[in-house]
Parts: sequence; structure tokens; C-alpha cells
Amino acid sequence: MEAYFELSREGENIDSELRAELDKLHKEVDLLETETLLGGESDHLNAIVTIHPGAGGTESQDWGEMLLRMYQRWAETRGFKITMNDYQSGDEAGLKSATFTVTGDYAYGLLHGESGVHRLVRISPFDAAQRRHTSFASVFVSPEIDDSITIDIKPDELRTDTYRSGGKGGQHVNTTDSAVRITHIPTGAVAQCQNERSQHRNREVAMKMLRSRLYEMELQRRRKLSDKLEASKSDIDFGSQIRSYVLHPYRLVKDHRTKFEVGDADRVLNGDLDSMMKSYLLSQRQGAKAST
Repeated sequence: MEAYFELSREGENIDSELRAELDKLHKEVDLLETETLLGGESDHLNAIVTIHPGAGGTESQDWGEMLLRMYQRWAETRGFKITMNDYQSGDEAGLKSATFTVTGDYAYGLLHGESGVHRLVRISPFDAAQRRHTSFASVFVSPEIDDSITIDIKPDELRTDTYRSGGKGGQHVNTTDSAVRITHIPTGAVAQCQNERSQHRNREVAMKMLRSRLYEMELQRRRKLSDKLEASKSDIDFGSQIRSYVLHPYRLVKDHRTKFEVGDADRVLNGDLDSMMKSYLLSQRQGAKAST
């Protein structure tokens, strides 16, 4: 930066280079500032994200697919890896459900504020009359715990179902009952995987997902989370959205918890979520300070 300023003082026209370097510095500082907000005991872990469309058929299923793409784009810009654990295709378009793991430093800390109901308002591409539609989808985020954390799961508390894989996959999909769904009977927690070719491997991945969800439940119990956080993670209903994405009659993305707004809705849907995430983390820090 000093060299660029020196060249500028000497009359060199390096405005574009200087601006690019300033933008790069601003992003680096912003990322570092965000990391200072991630002090929770699970924030450093990878994240397991599940998307479920609400009522509304193809409209909501397409919205679920848009959310999946948004998080995939965000992960790419961060250099994070996404592994698809379970994907159920929609009847005509979109998805019925999707569960994926985001691998990267502080993935859970950054993504946990995405848990809740997301609302989309747009002119429907599936409506010949070009009417405005409102769609809902829920997002749930839990930390992927490592093998050093012990979660006591008794075999007699589990119900395991196998079924034939469907949706996206290779040539072996739909040929055997390799997909696995595991239900933890005492809590009702469910994890399923159909991405791997062997039933054994799908069972391993599903058990890892189940342990992560049970760990998240235990964290909630131990921390005695506030009613607001509890509602956003475990009591999701489609009448209390955390964020709205409006594409018609104007374009705006608004987080209803923090009142933070972004006018460029397309930018957000293309994965530019950092400002949204940071505003949520700042609000959490301010709330923690106010309660002490």
C-alpha cells in the first residue's frame, strides 16, 4: 500500500490498482473481524445443513433448490467443501429435501444463524398467469462433531430402515436397497444417507449425522438456550420466517431478527451472505453483553 501511495504522489496513474488493493484489504479485515465473533465451543466445527421446502409443491421445492445453490456458492467463495449426504428431487423441479456437510474453518459458527424459515416473494416461473407467489423453506444447521466427543447411543434405541436410492446419483442408484434411514426413538431424531453406493457406507455416514444432531440437542439442553434461539432451531413453523427474499415488486433481502437489509437480492442469492451472517453474529454478541 505504501508503494502504491508513493507512486501516486510521483504522478503515476495507479488508481485502479490502488482501489483493488484497498478492496482486498477491506475484505481481509472484515473476515478477521467476523472471526472474532466466533467464540462458541462448537463454532470451529464443520456444519451439517438440512433444507426442507414448506407447503406449496413445485414453488417451494424450487425455492429449496435456490437456497441449496445459494449456500453452495457461498461455500465456494470461502474455499469450503460441500458434501451432499442426502438429496430428494422434487416432483417437477427443485428438491423435497437436502442434507449436506460444509467442511471448513468455523463453518458451523458462520452458518448456525441460518437456521429458521426463509421466505421468498417473486413472480412465479411456473405460473402461466405470471402471478406473485410466496414460498417458504426451512433450514436447520448442526455441528459435525469429531470422534473425540462421546455420545451414548444404545443399539436398542435405534430403528434402521433401508430403501432404494433415488434422485441424483451414478449408474448404481435405484438398483439396490442401499439407502439408509436411522431413527433415534427416544428423541425422534432422524438421519438418512443415500449418496454412497454401499449400504454399509451409507449407514456409517447416517450414524455420524445422527450423532451430530444428538450432540446439538445436548448442547441446547446444557446451555439452556434462550427462547429465541430455541425457536429458530427446534420449533420451526412456516409462519415465523427469519429472513425474506423479495424479488417482486421490488428487490430486497431482509433479516427480520437484525433488521439488516441488502438491496441487491441477486447478489445474496448468488452466495454473498457474509454481511448477513456478520450482522447476526454482532446482534448475538450485543444480546450477550446486555444479558450480563
